Amino acid sequence: MVREGPGDAGDLESPDPPLKPLRTRNKEAPAGEGTKIRKTKKKGTPKGERKEEEEEDKAATVTKNSNQKGKAKGKGKKLLLEQPRVENGWSRVPELRKEERAPSPPVEVDDPREFVLQPAPQGRTVRCRLTRDKKGMDRGMYPSYFLHLDTEKKVFLLAGRKRKRSKTANYLISSDPTNLSRGGENFIGKLRSNLLGNRFTVFDNGQNPQRGYGTNVASLRQELAAVIYETNVLGFRGPRRMTVIIPGMSAENERVPIRPRNASDGLLVRWQNKTLESLIELHNKPPVWNDDSGSYTLNFQGRVTQASVKNFQIVHADDPDYIVLQFGRVAEDAFTLDYRYPLCALQAFAIALSSFDGKLACE
Repeated sequence: MVREGPGDAGDLESPDPPLKPLRTRNKEAPAGEGTKIRKTKKKGTPKGERKEEEEEDKAATVTKNSNQKGKAKGKGKKLLLEQPRVENGWSRVPELRKEERAPSPPVEVDDPREFVLQPAPQGRTVRCRLTRDKKGMDRGMYPSYFLHLDTEKKVFLLAGRKRKRSKTANYLISSDPTNLSRGGENFIGKLRSNLLGNRFTVFDNGQNPQRGYGTNVASLRQELAAVIYETNVLGFRGPRRMTVIIPGMSAENERVPIRPRNASDGLLVRWQNKTLESLIELHNKPPVWNDDSGSYTLNFQGRVTQASVKNFQIVHADDPDYIVLQFGRVAEDAFTLDYRYPLCALQAFAIALSSFDGKLACE
């Protein structure tokens, strides 16, 4: 678990754009527009869908994790979330004191389905609240998750739920909180892991290339993000280590389409091969060990209030003070999720969902 504390983390409420642009290379992946929504029966699991899952299971890469038994100095120490000696966001240590900034104005949402696919406005922070519903017969194992804007209106954005009878972790994401089926017209994307549960890929609602696509490449699904949880060298109780790969942005501030045509391409494959043209590589900001509090600390600017191993901040190596995404617990089943350009709500929500899944290889 990680505890909040003062530090050099960027102010999430700042209206100012980042000082350094997120670096990508200029080579673009094959472009194309439009997605195709495939409808299936609402009850049960259709045979075609089961076949698709089996094909994807076979394509999942099983990666051995090293250093699983690593023991480090920090093992066994209590990990907290909020460091003491902080009042109203100001540290009692004069040299750590920072100038307060005016909060970003609320983000307006005209069409939620369109909004969740668009990158956050530059220079703005989209502040959201993610809630988990574990009520019902099977929601202890398959809870539902809901994302709303963290404003007075509480505008609904996305819902997600882990699928049953799937060999790997598979979360469906919908723009309708009452219909979380793949066959629904509001199915907007999904999150899927490999067999070990330590690598995840985020897709939109396009067509699976393994099911055939003819000559219509634009109908293929896009890969919107990949999340890699690395082996934790600090042992069971240490902080997580995350790498996030997302498509780069064009000169027009539009996402570069990544539409793999087979299993030999994709965000994870390009990351493994170190071919990161037109991609952006992000990492979680490492928490700092504080001897006084006996905990690892991060500065969440007051947005996170409870201890959890799931709490994290995502940054770019060129500008670690620019927080691209932060996620943290505020209640038993409530979390804050704040994201900035170049992420969209669907990417941010799916990355957060990956933190809920049990990862045998990294914890």
